[in-house]
Amino acid sequence: MKSERAVAGIDIGGDRKGNHLVILRGTEIVCNISKQPPAYMLEKCLQFEVTAVGVDAPCLWRVGEAGRQAEKELARQRIFSFATPTRELALASQSGFYGWMFNGERVYQAFAPHFPLFKNRGATNGRVCFETFPHAITGALLKNEVASAKKKRTQRPEVLKDAGIEAASLRSIDEVDAALCALTAKFLHERKVVAYGDELGGFIVVPAQTNGSRRT
Repeated sequence: MKSERAVAGIDIGGDRKGNHLVILRGTEIVCNISKQPPAYMLEKCLQFEVTAVGVDAPCLWRVGEAGRQAEKELARQRIFSFATPTRELALASQSGFYGWMFNGERVYQAFAPHFPLFKNRGATNGRVCFETFPHAITGALLKNEVASAKKKRTQRPEVLKDAGIEAASLRSIDEVDAALCALTAKFLHERKVVAYGDELGGFIVVPAQTNGSRRT
């Protein structure tokens, strides 16, 4: 087990819910922390010699009027997500909704010096950080059923179980989502992923669809 490369996943939340980090080595959860600042999560990733980090938040803001290419491509696969605005529009919003996206931005900024953002340029042998999306992960890996956000508390742990990951220690759906992001980082190293998007708007990385899995 120690010879396996460690990978990590981060579920991003608003200020109240906070962020959740799960680190995997093989199928073992070796670290699971919640509500810690980006610098502390980075410290843990470096301590466990993590090589890839999947993050459930936009890696880049929208540029101009057109939406992000990654979100458009996922929508064509009937995988829908929150539309990422420009940073200026998010700052101008009075609703507070985009707070979690700014938290995600702070995570990417903290990790960038050690984990460069995924560019979809061939092999990822060094450290890398990338955007992913638990609903899309579930849709790609769930067997014999359509992924549904309404069933996420049963379907998403099922995906982890099928991958051999013991999810009993995960106390919330946020920790489950972080583990799914980490699982996707493992698939990235195995080159079993699909990257949606472009460099302008950033890539969303999802496991390659398995036989028998279905997407919404």
